[in-house]
Amino acid sequence: MIKRSKQKEVILRVLRSTTSHPTVTWIYDEVRKEIPRISLGTVYRNLKLLRERGEISELNLNSAPSRFEARTDIHYHFICEKCRRVFDVDEPPDKRLKGEVDQKTGFQISSYQ
Repeated sequence: MIKRSKQKEVILRVLRSTTSHPTVTWIYDEVRKEIPRISLGTVYRNLKLLRERGEISELNLNSAPSRFEARTDIHYHFICEKCRRVFDVDEPPDKRLKGEVDQKTGFQISSYQ
């Protein structure tokens, strides 16, 4: 059995509390509210361990900083080119879905990952 540290628990709780696909810096700022003396290096190490164990996912989107999420199931992402927000999409992208998403959200989809 793998020991679960307080740091890992707080990082997981922070990730589970948001759907915003945060960066390490955002996660670090949120975790520091509960563990003020935690280092950025500790957050990086714990994110790496959680990802290796399959408890979280890391998103590498183009040349932007990595983003993380608590979802580990297979799903797709849309990225707003203006605000850079990342949105989950539960169905595989195709032309029909593109039209539906355009219509439902008002976003014009130029590409997807």
